[in-house]
Amino acid sequence: MQEVKPILNQAEENMEAAILFLDESLAHIRAGKANPRILDGVKVDYYGSHVPLSNVATITTPDAKTITVQPWEKAMIGVIEKAILNSDVGITPMNNGELIRLGIPPLTEERRKQLAKQSRHEGEEAKISVRNARREAIDKLKKLVKDGLPEDVAKDSENEAQKIHDTYIKKIDELLAAKEKEIMTV
Repeated sequence: MQEVKPILNQAEENMEAAILFLDESLAHIRAGKANPRILDGVKVDYYGSHVPLSNVATITTPDAKTITVQPWEKAMIGVIEKAILNSDVGITPMNNGELIRLGIPPLTEERRKQLAKQSRHEGEEAKISVRNARREAIDKLKKLVKDGLPEDVAKDSENEAQKIHDTYIKKIDELLAAKEKEIMTV
């Protein structure tokens, strides 16, 4: 039984990584309301090196339709504005000399459906990762049976891997349902 536990733990770690990746991917999908994580992918040229926007400015959401970016150095305001324009955020920044405002436009029905479809695709990718982790665990268990592990222990372990798999698939479905509700809420 000792050699079975690390296999199941590794499978669970891989499934947890898939959930974390999905959560990160869904955070970057704009749902019509202001979320500072939309700007996580924006890199700024800061004295010769590309750094995340959050390393050179404070990002806040004063209301549900606005994101403000307050640079720590006034000289950075133009560089930050250019970085946001060149990113795939799709929002035009407004600069007042002190801070940058990003007005989140309301989503059209067509765009909402497109974003919901994109989030379902991300969810499906995560489910594939979870299934792969389960399959790898079961394959390793079958190899252990050939090396002398009792078959009933292997079957119990396969059932345990299936239970872990089902738990993570349920978590993915919950994340997707929450994101879809967020996207479709006007």
